[in-house]
Amino acid sequence: MGADEDLLALGREIRRHRKAKKFSQEQLAERAELTRNYIGYLERGERNPRAKTLFQLARALDVGMAELMPPKPAAAKTS
Repeated sequence: MGADEDLLALGREIRRHRKAKKFSQEQLAERAELTRNYIGYLERGERNPRAKTLFQLARALDVGMAELMPPKPAAAKTS
């Protein structure tokens, strides 16, 4: 089963913020009260987290929850 594109994009943002803070998956998991395996699943787009989980991650990363959302794709130009 392939990962959903939205979940892959969310996972990339979680990983980007984690690496910016220089946290290992284990450190982020501990701060967010999640398991290291679950962090890995999220970063690979293999799990669809609940809103509560996103709040936990945002607090652990010291970012707003909206910052975990992937950037909006550029609108296609019509000529």
